[in-house]
Amino acid sequence: MEVTRQNFKEALPKLCEAVEEADFIAIDGEFTGISDGPSVSALTNGLDTPEERYCKLRKHSMNFLLFQFGLCTFKYDPTQSKYITKAFNFYVFPKPFNRTSPDIKFICQSSSIDFLASQGFDFNKVFCSGIPYLTQEEESQLREQYEERRGQMNGNGSITYTPNSSMSVNHIPEDQRAFIKTVEEKVDDLLKNSEKSVDLESCTGFQRKLIYQTLNSRYSKGLHVETLENDKKERYIQISKVDDEERRRREQQKQQREQEELNDAVGFSRVIRAVSKSGKLIVGHNMLLDVMHTVHQFCGPLPEDLDDFKEVTMSVFPRLVDTKLMASMQPFKEIIHNTSLGELHKRLREKPFKSPQTECPDDFQSYDTSSEQLHEAGYDAYITGLCFISMANYLGTFLTPPKSHIAARSKLLEPFYNKLFLMRVIDIPYLNMCGPDLQPKRDHVLYVTFPKEWKTCDLYQLFSAFGNIQVSWIDDTSAFVSLSQTEQVQIAINTSRYAESYRIQTYAEYLQSRQKSTNTNRRWASDGWSDTSYGAAAMTTTSGFSHSRQHSMKRSISPSLEEQNCNADSSWTHYCSAKKIKTDGDGSQTHAGVSGSEGASSWLEQQTDEGGACLGQDQEEAAPDASSTSQGKRNRKHKKRTSDASETTPPLLFDVPQVW
Repeated sequence: MEVTRQNFKEALPKLCEAVEEADFIAIDGEFTGISDGPSVSALTNGLDTPEERYCKLRKHSMNFLLFQFGLCTFKYDPTQSKYITKAFNFYVFPKPFNRTSPDIKFICQSSSIDFLASQGFDFNKVFCSGIPYLTQEEESQLREQYEERRGQMNGNGSITYTPNSSMSVNHIPEDQRAFIKTVEEKVDDLLKNSEKSVDLESCTGFQRKLIYQTLNSRYSKGLHVETLENDKKERYIQISKVDDEERRRREQQKQQREQEELNDAVGFSRVIRAVSKSGKLIVGHNMLLDVMHTVHQFCGPLPEDLDDFKEVTMSVFPRLVDTKLMASMQPFKEIIHNTSLGELHKRLREKPFKSPQTECPDDFQSYDTSSEQLHEAGYDAYITGLCFISMANYLGTFLTPPKSHIAARSKLLEPFYNKLFLMRVIDIPYLNMCGPDLQPKRDHVLYVTFPKEWKTCDLYQLFSAFGNIQVSWIDDTSAFVSLSQTEQVQIAINTSRYAESYRIQTYAEYLQSRQKSTNTNRRWASDGWSDTSYGAAAMTTTSGFSHSRQHSMKRSISPSLEEQNCNADSSWTHYCSAKKIKTDGDGSQTHAGVSGSEGASSWLEQQTDEGGACLGQDQEEAAPDASSTSQGKRNRKHKKRTSDASETTPPLLFDVPQVW
């Protein structure tokens, strides 16, 4: 369903109904650009930490506009073994609804606009018919202004200016007295003749203020004065003869009209609030930017700190799954070699996967996947959902007996929850939204600073004695250089000790210097945790983003390198011969070997409960939408499993999951 400002009111109840009945929701966004400064390669450095990547995207991507939002709901019908899909394609544009509403500034990137134009994107529909939106703070400010105007009403009607003792008729400037005299004459004529109203000519805001001041002083009753706007956006004043009853009726009409205008201005933010309130699983593809833009544009400005961003995001979207990350991890990575959305969708229509059966109601747009409509947000959301279903159902083939349908609430999917794909980071595959991020060992990495004139060839020449190297540019005067052997690091440091034109540091020294500069700017509370001024808690209680699964997260220390041997998603990297789960009649479980599924057992390890028993069919569906209490219990259980595993798991050769 294509949704613009013209049919948004009609579509919103259908959207809310679809969200409430959905098993999960797939989303996608289209933007006016990606980076306002660095190239994409610099914006996505292969050795970024999660904090650095977040800060880069927050600084260089949030001034672009998310102007098309795709949302597709999926509800499984067990009687027909098919999904009922309802797709919405929203055109979004922050049109000011009056002169006091926010006038949003955004930028465009020519390459992004050119690409969307080549895909047939309708920019006129965005700018002429886009749905407006307001954050909660903007809405609150406008409602306060509305209440202030109501308080300024007097017997003459609804006015926008109330004179005080320092502003009276006697204080009309000399150059405006002829203008005001003309207005008074028109009002006197209106009161004498049979006409019901008179429209004054368009004038300036200052002149309108003088008119209200004069009429309020000279004509205490019998007039209704209102500022209107013509088709050319020019503002003028209409003066009407009214009795007390008519005046009250007009005042009520104006109040209702202003309320409707304000509700319309909230616009698309109502969609995000409905999705957030539902607490449903949100599925996206390479969705970090989608999530950041959605929170920033429709909820409130992104916080500076990554942990604060995680907390805010989890309060808005308590469950997220990224299909790009899912396809990059076991048990999928060995059989899926291209994880771009279009290619992933093609691969998941082939064996060993199976395309889900879907059905679309008559009053919704039905997409034909045989003719690709990539980069229309609604279509991209639709095929993202199809990819998720195909991969989820593939996990069911490892159960004994196999299960053809895996629900979105299944425990089999928990290893993929709330992990967002980090594009082009060499050794950190995802951003962990529910806890500390991975901290891989980078003992072989050097931080090099040098003159601005240097090129990549200069760095290769500098390190020519150390064999193969990898250069990851940070900016014009610094880069990371990865050596092939860790023992060469100290040699490189020693040889550069007396260099004047460049400087070399170990990666650990680089991190230490950054942490020092960060700590000097951070305030600390009395309990030892960082004190943040971002009102995340307030937002979840006042903005309509509260729900039964509110996420509560204390600032966490990142795992140590030793802990990462098990905590860094070790279930994806420890492989043994693949096995299926077999459930006996008494509920006990044994394992049966399966050929041709190398690596699958490592995924199955993630489904082990605290006692070590694996999930059978009778258990894997028993994961209802958890409350905040059960969420906390699950987190504590996960921490216990992690600590237990760390005592028995042998050290890995590498301390990060090898998902590529």
